[in-house]
Amino acid sequence: MIPCRTFSIVAADPVAGECGVAVASKFLSVGAVVPWARGGVGAIATQSYANTSYGPIGLDLLAKGLTPQAAVDRLTAADPYSAKRQVGVVDMEGRAATFSGPECFPWFGGLTGDHVAVQGNILVGEATVTAMLQAFQTTTGPLADRLLAALKAGDRAGGDRRGKQSAALMVVKPAGGYGGLNDRYLDLRIDDHPHPVDELERLTGLWRLYFTTGWRTSCAKGFAAWGMNRAATARHGTRGIARPSPPSRRWRISRTGSASTGAPITRSSPTSGRN
Repeated sequence: MIPCRTFSIVAADPVAGECGVAVASKFLSVGAVVPWARGGVGAIATQSYANTSYGPIGLDLLAKGLTPQAAVDRLTAADPYSAKRQVGVVDMEGRAATFSGPECFPWFGGLTGDHVAVQGNILVGEATVTAMLQAFQTTTGPLADRLLAALKAGDRAGGDRRGKQSAALMVVKPAGGYGGLNDRYLDLRIDDHPHPVDELERLTGLWRLYFTTGWRTSCAKGFAAWGMNRAATARHGTRGIARPSPPSRRWRISRTGSASTGAPITRSSPTSGRN
C-alpha cells in the first residue's frame, strides 16, 4: 500500500447546514481516498496508510449519535493497524476530533477547534497545521471559502515535504447537489498538477460562477427579461422595442487556454447549459 501522506481539514457550518473536507498531497488523486462527508451528518478525512472504511463507517457512527471523539475511538480500537493511521472528524454540532497514530511519518499531528479539525503527516513542520487552523478561524464567508483559505495557508507554510501533486475540496449539505437530488454541493478534484492548490482555487472560482445562488439568480432574471421582451414584441411589433439575445448567447468560458492560467473570456456561440 502506498501511504497517503497529506494535510487536510474537516469543518462544519451548522448555521448553513454544510460540512466538508479540503486536502492536498504529493499523492496521485488524493480526492479519491481522503475526503468523506454526508449531508446533515458530518465529514471525515482518512489518510496515512488510509483506511478508507473509516469514511462510511465513521459517518454511520456519527449518524447514530456518537461524538467525533467516540467515533474515532471506535474506529481505531477495531483497527489492528491504527498506529499507522491518521483521521479527522467533525459533526454537524461543530464537535471535532483528530487522531494520529504513533507510526505516522514525521512531521505528523493535528489540531482541533470549534467546528474544525486539521491534521497532516510527512509535513515540512507543525507550522502547516497551525497556519491552516488560524486561516480557517480568521476567514469569513461560506464554508467552501474558509476550507480553501485553510488549504492555501497550509500550502504556503510548507505542506507535504515531498512536494505537490493533487488536491480536493468537498462540501455537502442535504439536497445540496445538482437538481437537489443528492447532498454533493461542491466536489472538485485536482488529480495531477504541479500547483494543485492554485488550480483548485481556479476551479472553485468557476464553480461559483456556474452554480452559486447569485449566478442562478442572474440567469433567471436574464431569461425573464428576455421572455418579457419577446412577449412585448409579439403584442406591439418591433418598433421601439429592444431585441437582446437570449442570456445563453451572451458569454461563456472558452475551452481554450492553459490549465494553469485559466481560460480567457470570449464571445461565442450559445451554450446549452447541459451537464
